[in-house]
Amino acid sequence: MRRRLPAVALTLALALGIGIGAALSAAAPALAAGYRYWSFWDGSGGGQWSYATLGPSMARPADGAVQGFRFSVSKDAAAQAAQPRAAADFETVCGATAPTASRKRVALVIDFGVPADAPAGDAPPDAAPRTACAQVAPEATAAEALASVAKPLRYNSAALLCAISGYPKQGCGDQVADTAAESPASAAAPAPARSSEADSGGGPSAGLLAGIAAVAALAAAGVWQSRRRTR
Repeated sequence: MRRRLPAVALTLALALGIGIGAALSAAAPALAAGYRYWSFWDGSGGGQWSYATLGPSMARPADGAVQGFRFSVSKDAAAQAAQPRAAADFETVCGATAPTASRKRVALVIDFGVPADAPAGDAPPDAAPRTACAQVAPEATAAEALASVAKPLRYNSAALLCAISGYPKQGCGDQVADTAAESPASAAAPAPARSSEADSGGGPSAGLLAGIAAVAALAAAGVWQSRRRTR
């Protein structure tokens, strides 16, 4: 008659499986996804671009403001999104436009990005950023200022800006594979320092293997002791 494996042995065997699974999960690199989208920037603070805290349909720039839009693939919206490649300079864009009492002037920089960030089958309409001086009503939003100089615009059901001047033709904030997420914005970020374990190759590290061996040894010892008690 076959003996049943004692409860202690079953518990330790289960612990072995959980420990190995957790260790392998920790060793597997996380898949970092990127997103292809139009980012919105404010350049009114001393000529430097800063990621806008409000969307273009909510922001109401004042006369003399500079607003920027950049299409790119980025892994993280605020930290790694690509800035417009033209200076945030109101005088350069709107200096020749005389102010009027019933209108405000908003300098716009529209950067269609680089071909590497374009969706499949599409391409940026301009290699260099466009600039335009929008003259709109005092209460107009940044989206309204943009619409006055860069139609057609396209939005999704959540009011996310999907296309400027018809670019891109399709898609809206689409998730892309990790390899495509290496846009100039993210590629410019310094690579994290590699540890000695990472340099050993693509397999599990020595520390990981030692941990698995320790769990296995503990389970084997428990099984051996439980068998001695049942004899």
